[in-house]
Amino acid sequence: MQNQEGLQADGEVDSATSAPSTQFDDWANFADNDIMQQQSSIQAEEAEKIPFEPLSSLAAEYQSGSTILLEKIKVLSEQYAAIRRTRGDGNCFFRSFMFSYLEHILETQDRAEVDRIKANVEQCRKTLQSLGYTDFTFEDFFALFLEQMESVLQGNEDSISHDELILRSRDQSVSDYVVMFFRFVTSGEIQKRSEFFEPFIMGLTNATVEQFCKSSVEPMGEESDHVHITAISDALGVPIRVVYLDRSSCDTGGVSVNHHDFIPADSDLPSASGSKTISPFITLLYRPGHYDILYPK
Repeated sequence: MQNQEGLQADGEVDSATSAPSTQFDDWANFADNDIMQQQSSIQAEEAEKIPFEPLSSLAAEYQSGSTILLEKIKVLSEQYAAIRRTRGDGNCFFRSFMFSYLEHILETQDRAEVDRIKANVEQCRKTLQSLGYTDFTFEDFFALFLEQMESVLQGNEDSISHDELILRSRDQSVSDYVVMFFRFVTSGEIQKRSEFFEPFIMGLTNATVEQFCKSSVEPMGEESDHVHITAISDALGVPIRVVYLDRSSCDTGGVSVNHHDFIPADSDLPSASGSKTISPFITLLYRPGHYDILYPK
């Protein structure tokens, strides 16, 4: 699931097929302007695709596969209406988180949440500085994320629509910078709380906390697991729900789908009822090695 960039075109399913060699020969004969026209045509075609797929499209993928997965998809369909796919390039968790969070701000226009996240981002900046990172190594990534967050607030000259958010999320020059922002934030949080994260990291690798961050958190294309999700949730104060679609059997005899809510440590987020119970507004679907976005009914 590697070597793919950007948010996957909505409704598009990854293909393992490759083009015949003659097709590559044809491409070699294109002039530069022909290639640019071809790319523009592809981008225009992608932009016209539907925003997301009904959850029933998942079932179609497994028609000839595992029965338990089909049963679990039926259970999922009781709570969730649609899925938005992301590219399987090792950055799928961060890309899914990026789009889902910005989409949430665009739909709710929650300026208080934007102010809150800005304060957390400033703390993340100070964390990296205290760890010895120089500003030029991460500042551009931070600036672009803040710019994207401001752009989904309406009423400004630079405000964008939902369609424009989709296009920006597919734009590698934008999405890769935001992914790197998340990776630096995650790395800073793990190193700042190294005593907390060290036992979890030791369960994954023999590397030290710092080595783990340098080799498995900060580089593009490195896949994410519970350590990354816990760290980014805590650092930004954003609760995240991960729903697991796998072949694990159910002890009760019936079919159920497990999920885990990553609730920020020492969270001061308000809940709908005023109690301590917090419902994540970001829901991701995890299938072994890959994350997509789920939309509740």
